[in-house]
Amino acid sequence: MEMIHAGLILEGGGMRGAYTAGILDFFMEKEMWFDHSYGVSAGACHLCSYISRQRGRSFRVSVNYLDDENYCSMKSFMTTGDLFNVKMCYDTIPNVLDPYDYDTADKWPGKAYAVATNIETGKAEYLRMENMRKGITAVQASASLPLVSRNVEYNGKFYLDGGMADSIPLRQSMRDGNKKNVVVLTRPIEYRKKPQSLANRQMMLMKYPKYPGLRRAMIRRHTVYNKTLDAIERLEADGKVFVFRPEKLVDIERIEKDPKKLKVLYLQGYHDAAMNYELLKEYLKV
Repeated sequence: MEMIHAGLILEGGGMRGAYTAGILDFFMEKEMWFDHSYGVSAGACHLCSYISRQRGRSFRVSVNYLDDENYCSMKSFMTTGDLFNVKMCYDTIPNVLDPYDYDTADKWPGKAYAVATNIETGKAEYLRMENMRKGITAVQASASLPLVSRNVEYNGKFYLDGGMADSIPLRQSMRDGNKKNVVVLTRPIEYRKKPQSLANRQMMLMKYPKYPGLRRAMIRRHTVYNKTLDAIERLEADGKVFVFRPEKLVDIERIEKDPKKLKVLYLQGYHDAAMNYELLKEYLKV
């Protein structure tokens, strides 16, 4: 299994990650394996099936359980404290309904990370995705949305959604020595994040009174995110980073229930990867 010495950075974005699933399926089809991969929130979830080399699985998981109240529902939130039911997402699906290839994932020769936010410090941590029967909890931490998820304990620390502290971990990839980087975004180029609303700030204060670092991360999130996008556009113009992003985003909610919309977005990702395949190979020198 030949690895490409480059960073693969996968933004989150909830159900918009169907775009990422399409790109990763094309990469798997072409045997494009990156030796450093970083997934944030939904991006970490899609990264799971990439390192297990299960083409098509990531999209199936995204659409096959939309109508199951045990997957994502207010019932789950009211009864468990998690909008996305933890047992369903991280046990029933990978172990029963759509089995995850743990053995292949555990033999992954590269380094894969799930980005999570430490709720004590409000800073991003890059949790290694290895020994996936245990490491799946790192993915859960990365994908646990604030306000609608319980805090996730992993290796003695507590975490929530990685997007709060580092939505697009390009700088971390560069710090890890990757001179070539492929970034998969889930918003079109004109998108910029807005400041957190006063109502959200108040809810964060009520929900997390003991975690000022976490609240600061949420307040600063739009500034950090937008600066990162500006830096990516400069690097892209200089040919120093290769970026995938949807040209025109399908009208999709963060918690989308329409599989047809998700299929359109998935196919857009696959198409974008296919159309840019030769340019990507030239950039990566493979």
